Amino acid sequence: MTSTQPTILYMHGLNSSPLSQKASQLTAALERIGMGVQLRVPALHHHPRQAIVQLETAIAELGRPMLVGSSLGGYYATHLAERHRLKALLINPAVTPHRRFDGYLGPQTNLYTGEIWELTEDHVVALAELEVAPPGNADRYQVWLQTGDETLDYRHAADFYKGCAVRIQAGGDHGFQGFAERLPALLAFAGFDPALFADLDFSDL
Repeated sequence: MTSTQPTILYMHGLNSSPLSQKASQLTAALERIGMGVQLRVPALHHHPRQAIVQLETAIAELGRPMLVGSSLGGYYATHLAERHRLKALLINPAVTPHRRFDGYLGPQTNLYTGEIWELTEDHVVALAELEVAPPGNADRYQVWLQTGDETLDYRHAADFYKGCAVRIQAGGDHGFQGFAERLPALLAFAGFDPALFADLDFSDL
């Protein structure tokens, strides 16, 4: 992509898809400001190695996108941001997920597509291969956490990313309540001209 406009690569979480609420809201926001082509939201394969191949392909196509990752997508985004020195905005990100799958191996169902697949030890090994040291760059990272996350303990991410710009909001949930209202902050961090969205209300997305 040769456009001079910023680009965004969104990474959904485990058993999620581009049809998830945040992905849909971000897609709608980019379309509303006439920048829909600057966004990629791939349907990630459940196996980490295949998902990373998909994401590396998207990064090559987009140039130097800002990475946006939710849950397990936040773990992928951190790995790729460190590898390529990219900006990343992480939303309730998973931290060391390979250490937290005890009791979860076995059949899984994608909540959006209905696909049934098997979570195996090889998935866990592949996730471990992606682990990086805690980043400490407040300029390249924003980490958005909600204390009401019922899936992940927000304190793990708050500690892991303590060298970054961490924003902790009381309440909420794993899906991150109020995401649409914070889309202007996301677009600004990505580098889009604020004039494109200064007068827009994204709360209806």
